[in-house]
Amino acid sequence: MSSQSPSTQASANSNAKKLGITTLVIMNIVAVVSLRGLPSEAEYGLSSIFYYIFAAIFFLIPVSLVAAELATGWSEKGGVFRWVGEAFGPKLAFLAMFMLWIEVTVWFPTALTFGAVSLAFIGPDQTWDQALSANKFFVLAVVLAIYWLATFIAFRGVDAFAKVSKWGGIIGTIIPAIILIVLGFAYLFSGQKPQIDLSWGKLIPDFTKFDNIVLAASIFLFYAGMEMNAIHVKEVDNPNKTYPIAIMIAAVCTVSIFVMGTLAIAFVIPHADINLTQSLLVAYNDMFKWAGLSWLAPIVAIALAIGVLAGVVTWVAGPSSGLLVIAKAGYLPRWWQHTNQHGMATHILLVQASAVTILSVLFVVLPSVQSAYQILSQLTVILYLIMYMLMFAAAIKLRYSQPDRPRAYHIPGGKKAGMWIVGGAGFAGSLLAFVFSFIPPSQIKVGSPEMYVGILVGLTVFFVVIPFIIYAMKKADWKDPQADFAPFTWEEAKTTTQPSNPPSTTAKS
Repeated sequence: MSSQSPSTQASANSNAKKLGITTLVIMNIVAVVSLRGLPSEAEYGLSSIFYYIFAAIFFLIPVSLVAAELATGWSEKGGVFRWVGEAFGPKLAFLAMFMLWIEVTVWFPTALTFGAVSLAFIGPDQTWDQALSANKFFVLAVVLAIYWLATFIAFRGVDAFAKVSKWGGIIGTIIPAIILIVLGFAYLFSGQKPQIDLSWGKLIPDFTKFDNIVLAASIFLFYAGMEMNAIHVKEVDNPNKTYPIAIMIAAVCTVSIFVMGTLAIAFVIPHADINLTQSLLVAYNDMFKWAGLSWLAPIVAIALAIGVLAGVVTWVAGPSSGLLVIAKAGYLPRWWQHTNQHGMATHILLVQASAVTILSVLFVVLPSVQSAYQILSQLTVILYLIMYMLMFAAAIKLRYSQPDRPRAYHIPGGKKAGMWIVGGAGFAGSLLAFVFSFIPPSQIKVGSPEMYVGILVGLTVFFVVIPFIIYAMKKADWKDPQADFAPFTWEEAKTTTQPSNPPSTTAKS
């Protein structure tokens, strides 16, 4: 998941300047690319290339193309809630929307853990920095302090943090990515011995070790977020041709950045020393020391922290605003619909902050910061993939239930075959990653494997049950009379089939 918040507004002006391929490519790259998770895939060395390509084919490209068709066919307010609701009704739609909101909530502690580790590495002594970054109470304090600060900033509205988000992405993601790749491959080509085996045989993973695949499943989360830009397909000339080309270019560029960044870390850090929360910073330190630029290490650490924190500030408000739209449509009690003078969903934001606080305490309960980081990362993947599986299933169902619905972008391959291939690949890939996400990784000490799996299963069931309970308690007076949420297509169809003038019950004289 990127630290950038993609735009969710499309131009309403039909005369607006059309988006070109280059613009679309950049928008999608910025929406997805983040450096935070690279150490987890550096565990696999050269075979990480296989996992990145596999996830791109079975997730990144299907998400992009399916979301483009759904966004152009059902562009009314609601996003994934609208899409799933059109196919399966409001109950599963509410589940999908809740998964989107809660997975972001779970994601915050892991993202801010990386920010806390980055801040720990601004000191002059790397040994002391590593010890501080592994201190559970330091990480917990930073996570809670920054998140609650971000929440109060979000209360001030989008303008309060828009510039921070924009420049934070440039300073904290794009520039560090370029530095990482350039130095990593310069290290290799200068004749230094890489810490991984570069033989061709290492490109194919060892599929007999299923407990290793859990870290590979996290790659799917790397590519999450591409659906946010699907709405812009309506602003493209000849979208059936231009949009797929832009997606393919963006996918190739995204995979290339992830692959080269991951290998840069693997070149420098020995496999046995890779740490999910520290290795990116350690790699920078080692590269700078090798290049005689040690003074740059603290600067990059601060830049990475800025990128993470700016991204979190932006994402604090985004999903909460989406949930507010659904709440006002009558799916959450009036208390959840409260907004301040800036139009921000303050009560939803406070509930989200409280959930982040509770989840962050896992850092104290679990045996290490790294194990807490891993379990929350996997929980994020699991919850997000539930939403994606519903989205893919909805896209396939809508080809049957609403085949004549106008779509500015239409996945090629006929009325059904193309969607089954693309949407089916996305659903199968998501299901596979979902199952593997429950397998304890062998590379990381997570304490008792039974406890690890138990926590994941328990939290997943807990978060899945919550929206069904809320939906069962739904009341008519929850709906805001001022809500502008359009009815589903099937609801309108039911209305139009009712007689406009019911027959009189008075007998003719």
